[in-house]
Amino acid sequence: MGMMLSIIVLAMVQGLAELLPVSSSAHVIVAEKLLGLDPTTPEMTLLLVMLHTGTMLAVILFFLRSWRDAYFSTRKGSWRFVKLLCLATILTGVLGWIIKVAIERFAMRDAPKAEIEMLFGNLPLIAVALAAAGILIIWSGVRYHRFPGQDQPISGRQAAWMGIIQGLCLPFRGFSRSGATISCGLLTGAAKRPVEEFSFALAVILTPPVVIRAAIRLVASRQAFLASGSGSMLGLFAPALLGLVFSFLAGLLALRWLTRWLDRGKWHYFGYYCLFAAVMVLTIHLVGSSSVLHAGR
Repeated sequence: MGMMLSIIVLAMVQGLAELLPVSSSAHVIVAEKLLGLDPTTPEMTLLLVMLHTGTMLAVILFFLRSWRDAYFSTRKGSWRFVKLLCLATILTGVLGWIIKVAIERFAMRDAPKAEIEMLFGNLPLIAVALAAAGILIIWSGVRYHRFPGQDQPISGRQAAWMGIIQGLCLPFRGFSRSGATISCGLLTGAAKRPVEEFSFALAVILTPPVVIRAAIRLVASRQAFLASGSGSMLGLFAPALLGLVFSFLAGLLALRWLTRWLDRGKWHYFGYYCLFAAVMVLTIHLVGSSSVLHAGR
């Protein structure tokens, strides 16, 4: 029962924070720490990804009509939109892979069987990523008020930059994907509504391969457990599926209010919150480290 309650809490945190550019994954990881869970384990990595999946399903349901009207009303418009999504996603994948390999081979070379997921529980790194996202959001929000973007479809250049910045977000929990991509779009001169729609469309494309990677990692790490017959595949994935359902419901409840708030020109406020969250995450880390030191004396 305790584990189920923890999953529901994490799902609600994810569902409420996903559409805000404040890094829902950072909030979920901090919540995991406070609940005594390890964010670096394959189970928790998959759970985090499945929580994203639940909110992404809510996003699809919420944005389906606007995507259809804006991008799929004509064959030419549909083909152009698909090409832009492919361009941005390819750039994301290439850059994300390069960063992942570089970190695992150089920054983590002393760790046996190093994986990028080992960094997901690093609170100081999360705090730095939150602060970086906050600065980027504030910068783009202030600049957008001074030089509003033209209400035109996303261009190839803008899509490329959004794909590149999304690739930088992949390895670092705390560097908000939506915050970074929307901010990048605004800084390249695009209007907020097309940028927001394109950013969430990118997220929908990105989620399935990330889910597959996390699922493969979980199964590979629990092969002996499954082979012994003491556990089933359903039992292994049940917590993640439960989290998906609750994050989907929480996302649907929050979407209408959150998107309306985004549309009222308060984008830079999210940047201030990210800076505040960075301080809080660092404080939690320092307090936790201090407690461990005192306990060891």
